[in-house]
Amino acid sequence: MAFGKNIRTWFEGKWHEGDIAVMRAADHGIWQGSSVFDGARLFDGLVPDLEPHCARTNASAEALMIEPTIETGKMVEIAREGLKAYAKGAAVYIRPMYWAINGSDLGVAPARGATGFALCLEEVAMPDPTKSTTLTTTQFRRPVMADNVTNAKAGCLYPNNARMLVEAQRKGFGNALVQDAMGNVAETATANVWMVKDGEYFTPVANGTFLAGLTRKRVMGLLRDAGEVVNEAVLTLDDFRSADEVFLTGNFAKITPVSAFDDVGYQPGTGTQRAREAYMDWALGSPL
Repeated sequence: MAFGKNIRTWFEGKWHEGDIAVMRAADHGIWQGSSVFDGARLFDGLVPDLEPHCARTNASAEALMIEPTIETGKMVEIAREGLKAYAKGAAVYIRPMYWAINGSDLGVAPARGATGFALCLEEVAMPDPTKSTTLTTTQFRRPVMADNVTNAKAGCLYPNNARMLVEAQRKGFGNALVQDAMGNVAETATANVWMVKDGEYFTPVANGTFLAGLTRKRVMGLLRDAGEVVNEAVLTLDDFRSADEVFLTGNFAKITPVSAFDDVGYQPGTGTQRAREAYMDWALGSPL
């Protein structure tokens, strides 16, 4: 079941209205988990970082040993074409996807040269930028490269994220602050995480255990360009407990303020606001 409405799907060379079937029972992607995706956004007539999101779809496919079949520029063209059918002001989630069709080596390894591709558009409202979330710890951790394809936005990674998120929600919180295998903070279950302390920004250093997101990278560059001090660092749960502010970055909501981590409360302040304003001001240069 989709999580949006007004769905359009590009598959096998043309647009289809609705949430159509694109995989078959014996496709490698459905029973061996060889699928990747990415997510971009249309909001306020803007499509920030659409090209990098499409490029990462191809990079994720290669990381999962799936042969990409759509050049980045063509993928961007397909997305822009499909988005023109939506009403002015619509907020749309843009999801290009690959999966392997055939398997080799007893069916386990994906076979090159047979790749499924679809690009799905779903109308999904942008979250209220003033609405904060809350964080708690989770027993589940991020894997390392030796365990899983942490250098890809791969579907097979998301059941672990789902366990983190469900555990946090059962405890009465909105999201989970997730540790890596070494016990340091990596991200949340759904987005990259930041903290502000004594006027400086901190975010976990990209160590191969989590996907250092495109929105994270964009916000980091914008803040540094504005003269802010941004630190990529090894951070612990105690670092976040002593933070002045905490916020999340990710494609779906862009900037999300955090109001609490377990029993520690935060007041979303000027640091979070500066990050959001810097991103939204930059995004104005990315019209559909």
